[in-house]
Amino acid sequence: MPKLKDDTITEKLYYRMGEVSKLIGVAPSLLRFWEKEFDCLKNIEKNRKGDRLYTAKNIEDLKMIFHLVKEKGYTLSGANEYLGGYVNEKDKKMEIVKSLEVLKKFFEELKQNL
Repeated sequence: MPKLKDDTITEKLYYRMGEVSKLIGVAPSLLRFWEKEFDCLKNIEKNRKGDRLYTAKNIEDLKMIFHLVKEKGYTLSGANEYLGGYVNEKDKKMEIVKSLEVLKKFFEELKQNL
């Protein structure tokens, strides 16, 4: 994946298309195209003028799309499916972590009551 020039990606709430284009290393027209093709990019906000405002999450999604399409050779539909599964997998893992935290709390309380 392309490296960021610095690690300031979380310092701003929103990034403009030109900034994101340079960070990812693709033309703005490709960003607009990917926005139409990928479900994870459907939530990109726009200001009153209609300029796109990208969040850090959007940038991470774009970096993953770049990696899958440009470096791994995935088709657009294949990358979209992969990203959908990746999101579902993350959700499942978060549910598991939450369940384990509940169990941990239960066992700690049980241990204190012994």
